[in-house]
Order: sequence, then C-alpha cells, then structure tokens
Amino acid sequence: MDSYDKKILDAVMQDSRVKWSDLAATIGLSAPATADRVNRLIEKGVIKHFGAIMDAASLGAELTAFVAVSLERPEHREPFLQLINELVEVQECHHIAGEDDYLLKIRSRNTKDLDRIISHEIKSLHGIIRTKTTIVMDSLKESNVLPLPSDTVSSD
Repeated sequence: MDSYDKKILDAVMQDSRVKWSDLAATIGLSAPATADRVNRLIEKGVIKHFGAIMDAASLGAELTAFVAVSLERPEHREPFLQLINELVEVQECHHIAGEDDYLLKIRSRNTKDLDRIISHEIKSLHGIIRTKTTIVMDSLKESNVLPLPSDTVSSD
C-alpha cells in the first residue's frame, strides 16, 4: 500500500460516493488509474463494502443497546450466529474475550421491541446461559473511519 492507496482510503471513508474524477484530482492520478487502484483494494479485501449510513432514529429505530451474550458450550455457536445474521436489528456482533462470549449492537424501535429480540429471539435458543443489556442514552460519536497506520505507506 502506497501513499496513493492511503489517499484513496481516506477519501472513500469520508464519502464513498465520491466521483472517480474528483477522487483522481484529489490524489493526483487519472480517473482510470484511480479506478484500477480502488478495484485492487476491493480485490485485496481492504475495501469490503460501499454503503449508506442511515439515521436510525428517523427510520424508527430510536433505541440502541449493547447486549453481552454467554453461551453454554461452543457447539451452540453455529445456531446463535445463524440467528444473529438473520436479525436485521443486530448491527454488529463481536466475539469477545472475558466473562461473556459475544457483544451485540442492537437497534430497535423501543424497549418493548428490544425485549422481543432478546427474550423471544435470542434467549429462545438452546445454550444461551445469560444476556446482559446496556441501554444507550445518547451516542456522542459513531464513525466508520479507521486510522491508517503510517508504517504501511511506502514513500513515493
């Protein structure tokens, strides 16, 4: 990864809808050369997905919660992960170290909807030992921008 790739990543993290011509002008390459570089970053798996970030509250998902989940045994992992992938309200699922096994970020309409997801969807699975829920009062920062380590950038 060189300085051009880093500039591309910086730009698309800020606005994934940037036009090739604008991106090319920003980084100092032609539009076709820029498109080739972006496609290589996609092929390498550095860029995983382009998408829109929605305002959850304006779409009716006003409640955010983090739910820690503990499984009884490793063999319960497969059905749990299958359910998590099917639940659109689960925005993130992280396998974590410590007392619990997974940490979920869930967006729902309200506490009643969250109760449905936890009590009737997640806890209905065999092998769930416990869940611990933290309700978010206010989100002060959410970002998809990642720091790009300078040691991965070679000089031009």
